[in-house]
Amino acid sequence: MNDVALFPLYEYWWFYAAFTALVLALLAVDLGVFHRKAHTVSVREAAGWSVMWVALALLFNLFAYYFMTGRLAADPRLTCLPGFDAEKAAHRSALEFLAGYVMEYSLSVDNIFVFVVVLSYFRVPSQLQHRVLFFGILGALAFRGLFIAAGSALMRFEVVSLIFGVFLLYTGLRVMFVPERGVTPEENAIIKVFRRLVPVTHGLHGRRFFVVVGRRLHATPLFVALLFLEMTDIVFAVDSVPAIFGLTREPLIVFTSNIFAILGLRSMYFMLVGAIDKFHMLKYGLGLVLLFVGLKMVWLNSAFHGHFPIEVSLGIIVGVIGVSISLSLIFPKPREES
Repeated sequence: MNDVALFPLYEYWWFYAAFTALVLALLAVDLGVFHRKAHTVSVREAAGWSVMWVALALLFNLFAYYFMTGRLAADPRLTCLPGFDAEKAAHRSALEFLAGYVMEYSLSVDNIFVFVVVLSYFRVPSQLQHRVLFFGILGALAFRGLFIAAGSALMRFEVVSLIFGVFLLYTGLRVMFVPERGVTPEENAIIKVFRRLVPVTHGLHGRRFFVVVGRRLHATPLFVALLFLEMTDIVFAVDSVPAIFGLTREPLIVFTSNIFAILGLRSMYFMLVGAIDKFHMLKYGLGLVLLFVGLKMVWLNSAFHGHFPIEVSLGIIVGVIGVSISLSLIFPKPREES
């Protein structure tokens, strides 16, 4: 039963379409109503949005559980399988969504470190940062969709699962023990090529990404910052997408949990931007989570007849992340290191 897709694309394409339409509608309301006027997002406002995005993810998971229970119980492909239980399959899928969401949301903290450096480097005013991050998240949604589609096609081959697992083991060790490199936008190859092809203004022009100067189209530093954020998200996706495929092989669960984690990224940035350095132990927690998922893909799944218990996986991920955050607060980084 582990090799049978519960939610094949040819049958559930309309669910992907409806979910994407819902996400675009939420983003339209976000930008067109609540953030129509540029302003500095306060910590209180960001905390409220963070709670809202998390609540929406949990409500969606609850809805998906009941939806999946009914759909799977009526699917003749699955009901003919010996020992198949629709409610248990839906329960496991809901836990996989939750585990994937928690892991992706935690991995997003790495994005926040880069956001802080890039927005400071390009001197983006606080009242314009939400606009840059909004369009950055919009691009990230498209790129993640492409990565997930490619990953779901590749995961049909067992050797790819082993390669992803080894890669995550390497990534986990790198996150824990390799010193972080500084972010240098001026050395990025794509930024260099873009600057050669498109002239860039020296200063900002309000909220605009492009302006016409001397009858020639110029990009503003606001767009260059956006472009660099998109490039860094592609790098992060190389780590995060294989990691979530280590928890579930269902593209529908990978897609929805990943998208919800990205949607909450902007509000988490504004909530933590002033205190991001306090979570200095979190990288060790993230490294351990990646090591666990890599080990799961390389060995644990096969040792447990094809599927390591998702309840245990969720407990390990939540426990490791929670302990690393607690240790960061109990043992703060010395002020001189900060």
